[in-house]
Amino acid sequence: MEYSHIPVLAKEVVEGLDPRPGKVFIDGTLGGAGHTRLLLEQGAQVYGIDQDPFVIGRTPELPGLTVLQGNYRDMLELMQPTGITQVDGILLDIGVSSFQLDDSARGFSYHEEAPLDMRMSQEGLSAFEVINEYDPEDIAAILYEYAEERHSRRIARYIVEAREKKPIETTTELAAIIKRAYPGQHARGIHPARRSFQALRIHVNDELGALKDGLEAAKALIKPGGRLAVISFHSLEDRIVKQFVKGNHGFRPLTKRPVEASEEELEINPRSRSAKLRVAERSEEGQA
Repeated sequence: MEYSHIPVLAKEVVEGLDPRPGKVFIDGTLGGAGHTRLLLEQGAQVYGIDQDPFVIGRTPELPGLTVLQGNYRDMLELMQPTGITQVDGILLDIGVSSFQLDDSARGFSYHEEAPLDMRMSQEGLSAFEVINEYDPEDIAAILYEYAEERHSRRIARYIVEAREKKPIETTTELAAIIKRAYPGQHARGIHPARRSFQALRIHVNDELGALKDGLEAAKALIKPGGRLAVISFHSLEDRIVKQFVKGNHGFRPLTKRPVEASEEELEINPRSRSAKLRVAERSEEGQA
């Protein structure tokens, strides 16, 4: 079954990367290939990377697209067999994709009952292990560091008390425990488990570590004059990208402030509301 998605900040990404015939790009977070299709339409060649086997098995054959399975943090190793050592641009669309959120079986959503999983690669550490095996201090630290959850210690205590009776196995079980742990009233329209689920997902997939590694790999792969475009959905991610571009890494920022979705795009795709795009150009002097 083929699937696709609405690419966030599509026009802005294309303008930032400037794809043309003969140019080579890496889409480090292929997803539904929404952004990749736009690059291909401009005549560019694209190497699409994704760690999710669901994506790999359902990405259609597109002229100019080569699909590679793995985490974008390992771009250098993944690109070695291709013989491509430098590219004209790299796109990273960070975080969980729409189809992963919509697939209740993956365990990313607190609205639908599913096993506590949250693994994008479907391998390694799961949210079930974190919730049922981590010390309360470590659970609290994850919730506070990755989501700035001010009730992190209280939530961790409620989780430990609940798992002493029986393992916490599903998303709805965990969401209900977090809701009970929340003191007083919570913001209208916002489920009290939202921040905690986000923090768990970031931890399970080491998303911030992958972003840092991916940016370092991009520094090695992008040729002088090439472009780096990163879409983030979390303030911690955006801060990492901002500091990297402004640091001594051989990139010149092309966006003084992060680009955000227009009102027109928000009407079509409400999930673009928190998206922030930063674009930078590889400088001649920054290349070893």
